[in-house]
Amino acid sequence: MLAKQFQWSAPSSLLSFVTERASLRSNRLSMGEVKVTLEVGSDGVAVITISNPPVNALAVPIILGLKEKFTEASRRDDVKAIVLTGKGRRFSAGFDINVFEKVHKTGNISLMPDVSVDLVVDTIEDCKKPVVAAVEGLALGGGLELALGSHARIAAPRTQLGLPELTLGVIPGFGGTQRLPRLVGLSKAVEMMLLSKPIMSEEGKKLGLIDAVVASEELLKVSRQWALDIANRRKPWLRSLYRTDKLGSLSEARDIIKIARQQARKTAPNMPQHQVCLDVLEEGIVHGGYSGVLKEAKLFKELVLSDTSKGLVHVFFAQRATSKVPNVTDLGLKPRHVKKVAVIGGGLMGSGIATALILNNIYVVLKEVNSEYLLKGIRTIEANVRGLVTKGKLTQDKAEKTLSMVKGVLDYADFKEVDMVIEAVIESLPLKQKIFSEIEKACPAHCILATNTSTIDLNLVGEKTSSQDRIVGAHFFSPAHVMPLLEIVRTEKTSAQVILDLMTVGKTIKKVPVVVGNCTGFAVNRTFFPYTQGAHVLVNLGVDVFRIDRVISSFGLPMGPFQLQDLAGYGVALAVAKEFANAFPDRTVTSPLVELLVKSGRNGKNNGKGYYIYEKGSKPKPDSSVLPVIEESRRLTNIMPGGKPISVTDKEIVEMILFPVVNEACRVLDEGVVVQASDLDVASVLGMSFPSYRGGIVFWADTVGHNHVYTSLKKWSELYGSFFKPSRFLEERARRGIPLSAPATSSPSSKSRL
Repeated sequence: MLAKQFQWSAPSSLLSFVTERASLRSNRLSMGEVKVTLEVGSDGVAVITISNPPVNALAVPIILGLKEKFTEASRRDDVKAIVLTGKGRRFSAGFDINVFEKVHKTGNISLMPDVSVDLVVDTIEDCKKPVVAAVEGLALGGGLELALGSHARIAAPRTQLGLPELTLGVIPGFGGTQRLPRLVGLSKAVEMMLLSKPIMSEEGKKLGLIDAVVASEELLKVSRQWALDIANRRKPWLRSLYRTDKLGSLSEARDIIKIARQQARKTAPNMPQHQVCLDVLEEGIVHGGYSGVLKEAKLFKELVLSDTSKGLVHVFFAQRATSKVPNVTDLGLKPRHVKKVAVIGGGLMGSGIATALILNNIYVVLKEVNSEYLLKGIRTIEANVRGLVTKGKLTQDKAEKTLSMVKGVLDYADFKEVDMVIEAVIESLPLKQKIFSEIEKACPAHCILATNTSTIDLNLVGEKTSSQDRIVGAHFFSPAHVMPLLEIVRTEKTSAQVILDLMTVGKTIKKVPVVVGNCTGFAVNRTFFPYTQGAHVLVNLGVDVFRIDRVISSFGLPMGPFQLQDLAGYGVALAVAKEFANAFPDRTVTSPLVELLVKSGRNGKNNGKGYYIYEKGSKPKPDSSVLPVIEESRRLTNIMPGGKPISVTDKEIVEMILFPVVNEACRVLDEGVVVQASDLDVASVLGMSFPSYRGGIVFWADTVGHNHVYTSLKKWSELYGSFFKPSRFLEERARRGIPLSAPATSSPSSKSRL
């Protein structure tokens, strides 16, 4: 029932299209664009049209208008049948999500209109005149549910149909859980709802969801005739809520639901909406469709008020907000077209960045220091692209065309015609400074000079150039062609035009650009540097390393901190730890554990042996032979109280690892490294895979309670040292009772707003 996207990791999909103009909604209301019209033709067919550009979202005035127009059409003697459609070649993308946000802010569930029984059952489905939905473009969420309540559905080709509500923490709420399985069968309905997986109208016709697919220009004509045929009993008058022919036997249905429950427990253990959706489906199968509709309406409202829905809706809107950057997007500048980009370094990051660019029709010049490295980089890009063909995400022809857009070079000759350079070499300041001095001379004057550094201060990178207004951070996350975040780092001298151009490139290559200020680690890596450190503190206090990983995975991160360290490699861990220890010596801890692991011949996944054993074709297995190494680390640090391991609950493990991250997030907010707290939430979800249903790191901390975060850190700092010492910002917010996400006092030195 929602105007939203299907999948959360595809930020450039329908979601952004649906809501990018949400802020204009009130203006449209006052201008009269949001309306429902009724026109009765000479054939006696009333055409009811939803109008709410750009995607006909079901705002409250639209729902009221539908009720009014259907009531009028039912009453009028000159109306024989009704056709429901949407203006502008789009049926409806679903319920207006702005209402969710209002409910979450006020806690007032009465703001949610009662639609399911009042409109879809009583007014549309039980209408005394036949109703045909003329569907085009998209019918999603509540839009599709209105069509399901109609007596027939005629669609234009390539119309998108789906119920993606679970991605916002709720279930379909206009009767979709009951009508969809009765039209397409239970298995397909479960797949479409639990995976938020849309189908096209052509597949919908084969399944029985759509009665006919006709050319766009014929849609209204055919729909009108179909409605008259129903009225004249030439076509069946079907109320889908009462059909049972596609549900199968009760035992078959229960088996399907049982298997779906087991899968949902594995894939979505912390998201209650999946199990609730199956509960409601089962209710309808056992006790009938109307009973299912009543249960759906009740549980839908309960889910709207859940922390899961609040978190997912927050991330939804927070992602939209990243596109507005003070002193960049509000200056009236036009983005310049970036046609060709040079990438320096063909390693893991460079090849991933190059892949992301060519997949989106941007030419790439890939530079390496020798033929061997260059060939390796090109082959990695080829493997990335061919992998998409294997997965069915790219055709062979498109793959060949994509690969033709990259050229490998060993010198700067081709740099004279590029619009941007992205340096992606190892984290060595002297090497980066040398490269930037060279590319300043080799590139045209308009060329953007970007670095993919994850920690090094940009002022130092560009220190030996005279083009500091063109220097910017383009920090991708590994693997760069997959991870959706692009952290754009600005210095005091980076021009607004350069920031805008890079934001545009980011959106072109389907990333979510988040603009941040310049400091060690920038926003994301800096915020999360205490994550691994906190885990090491716990291990040296005697907590089992594998238990920590299990607990953090159960919380919702894809893997625990030690498996993550294995994956990244110990060289990276040591280098990053050194950078942060130099930058923030007052709050870093020294743990000898990684160095001891290296001495014992381990290097994580790189050589198949770390905290875990890595064998091809099987999942990582805890390695018990690492335990003596851990014991040695505990002996050297000697921080266990009285020499005995501490006793902690699973909840305390989560908090001792993540509250220091919240604490650093507070410092990042205090210094103005991000424009707003929600930017850090989006970055934590898209860059560090913090669970989206918890709303991001700052939102989660506010949910837990800033006072609890503060008092816990204060207690641990007294027991275990300054690593846990609460920041001034956190202490002040706790003392004054202000949420961490509330805007910080803006200052001229705010690094992200310069």
